[in-house]
Amino acid sequence: MSQKLKNCRKYAFNANWVTALLKYTHERNGQRMEQKAYLTLENGDVFEGYSFGAQTETTGELVFTTAMTGYLETLTDPSYYGQIVCQTFPLIGNYGVIKPDFESKKPALKAYIVREWCQQPSNFRCEGQLDTFLKEAGIPAIYGIDTRHLTKIVREYGVMNARISFEKVSEDVIENEIKPYKIVDAVKSVTCSDFETYQAEDEKFKVVLWDIGAKYNIRRELVKRGCTVTVVPASTTAEQIKALNPDGIMLSNGPGDPEENVEMIAELKKLCDAKIPTFGICLGHQVLALSQGAKTEKLKYGHRGANQPAVEVGTGRVYITSQNHGYAVIASSLPANAKESFINANDGTCEGVTYTDMPAFSVQFHPEACGGPQDTSFLFDRFINMMKEGK
Repeated sequence: MSQKLKNCRKYAFNANWVTALLKYTHERNGQRMEQKAYLTLENGDVFEGYSFGAQTETTGELVFTTAMTGYLETLTDPSYYGQIVCQTFPLIGNYGVIKPDFESKKPALKAYIVREWCQQPSNFRCEGQLDTFLKEAGIPAIYGIDTRHLTKIVREYGVMNARISFEKVSEDVIENEIKPYKIVDAVKSVTCSDFETYQAEDEKFKVVLWDIGAKYNIRRELVKRGCTVTVVPASTTAEQIKALNPDGIMLSNGPGDPEENVEMIAELKKLCDAKIPTFGICLGHQVLALSQGAKTEKLKYGHRGANQPAVEVGTGRVYITSQNHGYAVIASSLPANAKESFINANDGTCEGVTYTDMPAFSVQFHPEACGGPQDTSFLFDRFINMMKEGK
């Protein structure tokens, strides 16, 4: 028997083999394990691991993402507001922290779960370590647990609440703190506070980006196509947007239950009457559908990852897409002026809508994906052509 296996066995009596191997690896490198931490699910399951990032306890909605790359984009995606995110890919942090890859100024998620985090990142663009970044952002994290097992539980049980703590929690905490947790005021918490304009070098169009949790790369994709982009808060009225005289309107991604955004949906309906070319992504796709009378529903465990297949209805072509959503537009509720344009190949849910009585279309997935597949970036060109036709 190898010495490595003997050392692992020394710890296996009170931990699974994953934790045992991690503990051996840390001791081999002359490092001591950090504080023990517990992940408690609302169904009573408990995972024991170790804390990194901010040394604080928190409760949130537990979700998982299957993306193999792009952990920085995941951490800074505003759509994860209020959620505890589990990465199914086993090693996270190996290329450190790279600020130009951020999708927002700071993380919006509640906590982060990984099987193992890299303490010695190696990348020529690296500006720091994941642990330090999470500490500075106030985001607690846990490692050393079996993330595959955890993901299987979420797939079977559905999205559930969970708590990260430094001691095992009681049944009272599960019943009175974990189970009642609900994400509220999500968009209000992540939208910008004021108008901000990003000038294109060779301006061809003026676009209003309605920020309901916008990722930076939406703005980047527009600017590089010659669009001067004015980012506006979620509370902006239809009249304020029309006063900017835009050639087009971009509805961004964002977090939370789409039906919560009652005031914005009402303003969006007014804008639709103005027939301004409009492109919606993710939450933007959902609120646009709601403004036209459609309905949405919460999915069992959502779609989160960079490998989701979407079928284009008109051609049958399958595109690999990046996705991050827990709600979907109910296809059967679409009004007469709306036609389903993309369908998820895995579960048949609505992934896109084209409107027949106004220059507008939307997709549930992320054509601006970075990191992730860029198969559907052509949709930004479709939006550009729509604005050309509108001039």
